[in-house]
Order: sequence, then structure tokens, then C-alpha cells
Amino acid sequence: MNKLTATDALRLSIPERIQLVEDIWDTIASEAELLELTEEEKTLLDERLHAHHQNPTAGSPWEDVYQRLTRQHGL
Repeated sequence: MNKLTATDALRLSIPERIQLVEDIWDTIASEAELLELTEEEKTLLDERLHAHHQNPTAGSPWEDVYQRLTRQHGL
């Protein structure tokens, strides 16, 4: 198997790099149950969940955030 370096990745077009990142993320997500959170991460998640329960309308749905980001960056 050939190794892909950061330099190799930077030679790819932006759509190819996005696809590469998505492919890498998919391999991570498929094994997410193997990841262990640190105590700090668990605490942060608990704080954010508590804040959400206190004010569930404060955030934005992912679809809205995604649309704003893609419009801002012309994607």
C-alpha cells in the first residue's frame, strides 16, 4: 500500500481533498465506539448538554449551520 503524505494531499484539488477527508472520517466514524473520551471531554459534553436542556432554542440545527457555511465559502 502506498503512503499518502500531507504534501501529496496538498497536490490534490480542493474537491479531491474534501473527498479524502470525508473518506478518512468515514473510517473513523465506523470505529467510533473504540474511542475513549478524556474526563475533560466528558465534562465539556455534560456542560453542553446541560446548557442545551436549559435553553434548547439557543442553537441552530445542523442543516442551517451547513447552509450558512457553504454559502459563505461558495461551496
